[in-house]
Amino acid sequence: MKKQQFFIRNIEAGKNLEIFFVSAIAAILLIRLFLEITGYPKLGGGQLHIAHMLWGGVLMLVALFIILTFIGKRTERLSAIIGGLGFGTFIDEIGKLITQDNDYFFQPSIAIIYIVFILIFLLIRSIQNKIDYSPIEYLMNAIYEMEEIANQNLDEDEKEQIAYYLSKSKNNNPLVSALEKVLENAELVPISPPGLFKQSSIFLREGYRRIASTKWFTSIIISFFLIQLSITFIQIMIIILFNRLGLNQIFNIGIFDRIAERLETLTFIDWAEILSSLLSAIFIFLGILLIKKDTLRAFRMFERSILISIFLTQVFVFYKEQFSGLFGFAINILILIAIKFFIKKEKHNLSQY
Repeated sequence: MKKQQFFIRNIEAGKNLEIFFVSAIAAILLIRLFLEITGYPKLGGGQLHIAHMLWGGVLMLVALFIILTFIGKRTERLSAIIGGLGFGTFIDEIGKLITQDNDYFFQPSIAIIYIVFILIFLLIRSIQNKIDYSPIEYLMNAIYEMEEIANQNLDEDEKEQIAYYLSKSKNNNPLVSALEKVLENAELVPISPPGLFKQSSIFLREGYRRIASTKWFTSIIISFFLIQLSITFIQIMIIILFNRLGLNQIFNIGIFDRIAERLETLTFIDWAEILSSLLSAIFIFLGILLIKKDTLRAFRMFERSILISIFLTQVFVFYKEQFSGLFGFAINILILIAIKFFIKKEKHNLSQY
């Protein structure tokens, strides 16, 4: 008897995890912003304090209840949103869980949260890059997608996707041919108008095509990353020169003596941030040198620079700056998404030649 595959992967899992990831980050940003504006209010009276991690647990419970009770792709999306909001709300108070005095403002807590998100991000990328699905996984995903036939909501795009999944399944499985007949005779509904996400994707794709075909494209990319390079060096200079120095010391003629003294007093975190920033800057510089000769390789260099910033530099920034580091993380993620979009389009352009 053939051993059955216990875990059947959802081919669309990457999209659901991305929704979960974004929702979790949004929850932390909104909570921290709200608490900062309202002066960190206390819910409860006397000795009672209702921590918002409890609300996070409730939201995650709701997400589990929905996914275990109902079926369908829309249910998955809703659970990913609610579950992400719940997880972000829960992990925001990790400082209270790992300190004896329940210190919400425990300095390393934001860095710990950040590392957790890095691990989630790497998990998402590994799932999205995993393309060697088994025939039974393609078949199970085809069956799952065919819920739209039962719901009388199958359109042409969904039909093509199901047909592709069935084509990747085993031909000697009698269920495949039966499903192909059902799919062939299924009534189709008109393709629904693209939603906001799809419209944004189309807008960005067309915008990139138009911009990339202009003579100003290379100059725009170089200018943007030159600004990034300048910001990196300014940050390094701030760490070395201005951190813990007053204005009267900065403009004193003996400033260079103080620089030497300051270098001796830099902490491990300071040096780690400086060195990782320099490494990121090197890849930006290489990308700028390559942009006119090999656009795809240049974007690869820029991608590596941003990944170093996300996985190394930002960890140390989070340790020192806590909440303000979240904005730098969000900006880096947006830049990374844009660069990956550019790489995808450049690959597509090269394949047409």
